[in-house]
Amino acid sequence: MSLSIAIMEGDGIGPEVMRAAYPVIEAVSERFGIELRLENADAGDRVKSGTGAALPERSLDVIRSSDACLKAPVGQCAAEVIVKLRQMLDLYANIRPAKNLPGVASPFGDVDLVIVRENTEDLYRGMEFEFEGGAIALRLITRKATAKVAEYASKLAAGRNRGKRVTCVHKSNVLRFTDGLFSRTCRETVAKFGDVLYDEMLVDAAAMNLVRNPGAFDVIVTSNLYGDILSDEAAQIAGGLGFAPSGNIGEANAIFEPVHGSAFDIAGHDVANPVALILSSAMMFRHLGMKKAAGEYLLAADAIESAVSALLSKGIRTPDAGGTCSTSQFGSTVAQAIRVAPVAP
Repeated sequence: MSLSIAIMEGDGIGPEVMRAAYPVIEAVSERFGIELRLENADAGDRVKSGTGAALPERSLDVIRSSDACLKAPVGQCAAEVIVKLRQMLDLYANIRPAKNLPGVASPFGDVDLVIVRENTEDLYRGMEFEFEGGAIALRLITRKATAKVAEYASKLAAGRNRGKRVTCVHKSNVLRFTDGLFSRTCRETVAKFGDVLYDEMLVDAAAMNLVRNPGAFDVIVTSNLYGDILSDEAAQIAGGLGFAPSGNIGEANAIFEPVHGSAFDIAGHDVANPVALILSSAMMFRHLGMKKAAGEYLLAADAIESAVSALLSKGIRTPDAGGTCSTSQFGSTVAQAIRVAPVAP
């Protein structure tokens, strides 16, 4: 079975962390007999300065026609790239897991949650207007988009061994119509999944409880803005943005990317942490394995995650996590670990 993967190298540390992911992808391709075709779909500040467009039409066409896209962070024009792609391709669910990794410092030892963020609506629609002395932003929440993301969260919770619980985060005590619709739709949708528990939490309380008792959460479903904020908080609780992968999921397309930004201040020094992008590639293979019922893709995802965990537990880390390994060395070491790992019985 052949896979077409669109590759977006991005800006700042983007090309460096992507180059660290290449040998990992190649290793699982060889190990599990996955035929891959990688196609450039570059976008971002650098591309815009050369072409005038942050997201060229050719890159959009490549992403549309691919099985999935692996994206590194872009710079200042992120809204012109990933926010635009989420809306154009209806990548309705943004999946952001936060989980303790071996050897990665965290004040908590029981972090294993997933934030499912509605990805196409809310204030991120960009419907803003200025008037003399002020400005207005329109917030869009629809039943259709909310139901889709709540259903995804329910299916995810049903398949996890963490209590099978969905927590809907909102602020309907103040935003009675928009968040009221969101919470009501989530409640009705999750109720269709009889084995999934459901509760609700106001967003300020959720922010507090994430730093008080993150182990109590399983799957959080929330709107676009709240999810953006809470997922960064959750990533930091689990060890930092450098270890946080994510996926943007739609019916026809999917884009996987690290949560962190382009970090121009350390670009070019071969010290950036590539774990988030490498784990995003594992999310990509797992998504494709479930979608296409392809066991070799699931094995590839397991192999990547196991190799990363093994290296981190041995103290093989980049400087941001207290190690001395370079960006490129980490990628090649993960790839080698995959190649020599024992074959599962």
